[in-house]
Amino acid sequence: MTKHILFCFLALLSLFPAQAYAETPADRVFRNAVIFTSDSAHPSAEAVAIRDGRIVYVGPNSGVAPFIGRATKVTDLHGGFLMSGLIDGHLHPLQGGLKMQTCSLDYESLTVEEFQRKIQSCLDKTKNQEPGAWLEVESWFQESMRPAGVKTSRATLDSLKTSRPILVRSSFGHTALANSRALALAKLTSASVDPPGGKIWRDADGDPTGLLEDSAQSAVSSLLPKPTPQDELAAAKAAQAALNHQGVTSFLDASGAPPSMDAFTALQTSGELTIRAHFASLIEVEQGANPAAAVAQVVANRDKYDQGALKPQPTITVRNAKLFLDGVIAAPAMTGTMIEPYRMNTGTENAPRWVAGKSLGPDVYFPAAPLAEILIGLGRAGIDPHMHTDGDGAVRAALDAVATMRKALGSADIRPALAHTEIVHPTDFPRFRQLGVQPVLSMQWEKPAGDTLGLVDYFGPERMKIIEPSGRLAAAGARIAFGSDWPVDALDEWFALKVGVTRTNSPSAPAEYHGRLGDDPGLSRQTVLRAATIDAAYELHQDDVTGSLQVGKFADLIVLDRNPLTIPAEDIANVHVLETLLGGRTVFDATPKN
Repeated sequence: MTKHILFCFLALLSLFPAQAYAETPADRVFRNAVIFTSDSAHPSAEAVAIRDGRIVYVGPNSGVAPFIGRATKVTDLHGGFLMSGLIDGHLHPLQGGLKMQTCSLDYESLTVEEFQRKIQSCLDKTKNQEPGAWLEVESWFQESMRPAGVKTSRATLDSLKTSRPILVRSSFGHTALANSRALALAKLTSASVDPPGGKIWRDADGDPTGLLEDSAQSAVSSLLPKPTPQDELAAAKAAQAALNHQGVTSFLDASGAPPSMDAFTALQTSGELTIRAHFASLIEVEQGANPAAAVAQVVANRDKYDQGALKPQPTITVRNAKLFLDGVIAAPAMTGTMIEPYRMNTGTENAPRWVAGKSLGPDVYFPAAPLAEILIGLGRAGIDPHMHTDGDGAVRAALDAVATMRKALGSADIRPALAHTEIVHPTDFPRFRQLGVQPVLSMQWEKPAGDTLGLVDYFGPERMKIIEPSGRLAAAGARIAFGSDWPVDALDEWFALKVGVTRTNSPSAPAEYHGRLGDDPGLSRQTVLRAATIDAAYELHQDDVTGSLQVGKFADLIVLDRNPLTIPAEDIANVHVLETLLGGRTVFDATPKN
């Protein structure tokens, strides 16, 4: 159904929804509910009726009776809360599912001794894989190692009781730590050259320390045994189950490689897909040398995997392209591209003296001309660019490229997204609205923690005031979407949404992480819920059929155990999903049974 036809269809229904639908009873009715619709024209309701995977009624309890027949399943929520299903606009589901099956450091704040002890425990449990099998370790919260500023190197891993090669991946995904055996297998030495978009950390003699940034990781990771298609299918099943449990009904895989698209396509083909799966085909940094070929690859993936017009039943779409423009601003990596230099310590560790430094981080991974050419090519193909931009220099480069694209393509409905935007130069805040660019924010980062407070010395007080600028972006008119970035962090959508409102860490966090982050005002509860529903739907070009509870839209909705609009703000983190429906079908159910 084209957008024009659907618009006319919805317009007619808005004139006489009951007459249009009440002749045939609904399949499912919810009544006596507190409903947040994400529809600004009609923000609240008491009842919803569903038939054939679509919403056929939204309104007061008094109007739902004509939709109830003998076979209608009626759920009285007795004042319970119902809303549109969550849409996660930036995550990595296959990696998340695979990480559920590996050695994990569980995102914990660890000392070096605790770090070593946990990895040794994994080695001890798999002694049968000595001496040559790789050990992969995931979810290392490098930025929150204790004490702050503690260093790790290959020696940290070399002291473990093993002969196996080891690769430990930072939860942020931009840093990895390898032991000497792994470096030797990868043939990384003092003579090795940093690859484009990557960095090999070196000691005073020029030898690799074991820390590898961004594309430099591939020298080691390319040697790891590849998951089998069966492993990937199991990971996709585990990922969608975990997401449904959280109330997620749609996602964007923000660097969707063919194995991920293959696994979720297999689920869709077998009728086991329980989530709307969107994929952003990755354009590698080196592909910037040939913009036309880069765009052609994305189009080829779309032609192979995209399943066409959206339907109430979940399908696969490939209508986005992912580009990394920089790394991460977090110390010690500091690979985010900045407009003003990171500060540096010209004193000692015990008597520090922080002054303006010389490093702006790496150059933007895609130079201006090929980046603009790629965006124009994607726009002409109807593909939305989704760009990783952590530092304000990368943000500005992306906005400049979008401005060039807009000039070339005029009014074309292209919806560029900038993921993360952890720091934005104040002069660039209004450009998001002016250029129609969406910031896709991982709201759980908007709190005091090792990664954010670890930047105090490197950023200085003025820049720390505007770090994680969600409230300032919203005030400047930006349409914010939510993206968890799982498995960069643990999958906890409701904690992330809570942080979006409060800018505070968990009450159980160490004392040094109490209080609010920066001067940013944060977001209202309604804005946060819209960011995870209708505004994320807009990002994915599916706002005409999902993201809000309106007649004619797909019946993607969730029932919660409490009202996130009225409970104490800190309690939003404790929200539990009782039921998740996708196209009117229950895909997760934790409702109390009588």
